[in-house]
Amino acid sequence: MFDFQKNNVDIGRNIKMIDFLKCELLSSVSVVFEALFKGAKEGQQMILEGLANIILVTYSLGKRLGIDYDTIDKKVQEKARLHILEEHHLEKWYGDLSSLHQHLKEHGK
Repeated sequence: MFDFQKNNVDIGRNIKMIDFLKCELLSSVSVVFEALFKGAKEGQQMILEGLANIILVTYSLGKRLGIDYDTIDKKVQEKARLHILEEHHLEKWYGDLSSLHQHLKEHGK
C-alpha cells in the first residue's frame, strides 16, 4: 500500500534539504572568499575549512539530486582529462589538472 502522507513528507523534507545545501554551498564559498581577503596564516585554516565544506556539500547535494558519489568522481576525472587535452590554463601553466587526475586515480575515484 502506498502511503501518500509519508511520501509527501519525504519529498518535502528532500526539497527543504536541497535548499539548505544550496545555502550551505554559498556560505562556504563566502568563507573562502573572506579568507582569501584576509590572507596570511589566519586565512589559511578558513580556506581549508571552506574548501572541505564545499566538497562535502557538493557530494551531499548530488546525492539529494539522485547522483551517486562514484558518478560525481567519474565526472570530475572526465572533466580533468578533457581540460588536460584542451590545454586549460590550470594545466598549461601549473599542471594542476594532471596532478588532480593522478590523485583521483591513485585513490580509486
